[in-house]
Amino acid sequence: MPSEKIEQFIESGYLKIENAFSAEIAAECRSLLWKATGADPDNPLTWTQPVIRIGEMGLEPFKAAANTSVLHQTFHQLAGDNWYPRTTLGTFPIRFPSKVPAGDTGWHVDASFSDDNADNYFEWRINVRSKGRALLMLFLFSDVSEDDAPTLIRAGSHLDVASLLQTAGETGLSFVQLAQQLDQLPPRKEIAATGTAGTVYLCHPFMVHAAQEHRGKNPKFMAQPPLLPKTDFNIKQPYDQCCPIEKAIINGIKVNDL
Repeated sequence: MPSEKIEQFIESGYLKIENAFSAEIAAECRSLLWKATGADPDNPLTWTQPVIRIGEMGLEPFKAAANTSVLHQTFHQLAGDNWYPRTTLGTFPIRFPSKVPAGDTGWHVDASFSDDNADNYFEWRINVRSKGRALLMLFLFSDVSEDDAPTLIRAGSHLDVASLLQTAGETGLSFVQLAQQLDQLPPRKEIAATGTAGTVYLCHPFMVHAAQEHRGKNPKFMAQPPLLPKTDFNIKQPYDQCCPIEKAIINGIKVNDL
């Protein structure tokens, strides 16, 4: 990947990779996901919920989608050797055209680790070293247009979140605590994660993002798994030894502390 793309990731917090996996693999995965939903792809009357969430899927087509050479090369360029290959993909928020609000469209940052007192995901935490998450990934298994509930991402917001997390120390903030502070951040350009089936968005783990209501006609099939790190990221080492994920965190802390 060209160096300018790496710089784009550090500054904006995301990369869009088209044809990250093949249309044929996407079709195989969609077929399996349709079966998992219990809905009929040819009968919209069976699409009775605005969103159906499917958990981890470890069948071969999903492993193939997550482990293409272009993705592995890009993981290495962004995280160095601090990542594990995916053996499954999940979760899948499958969104259907609906007049019923989905109720899950708030801006947030995905939490990545739990402490002993967490009773549910909303109590999971995020800290400045991104314990438990190297990347937020959006795998498109169907064509996604502006009307098909594309995920919205706030380009550059990862820099602002890094500064917030720096003040929270090693324990970080819970999902809810951080979400409650996002309105205080400076405005950022909103990008709709659209693309053809086989497109993958690789986002910094601190990216502020949100789901949307589905206004189109065709259900949207997407996975949003984390890329898991082998260890917490090290933002105390010399800058030139840092991977792009670490450099973005350092840049966010420095810029917002000026």
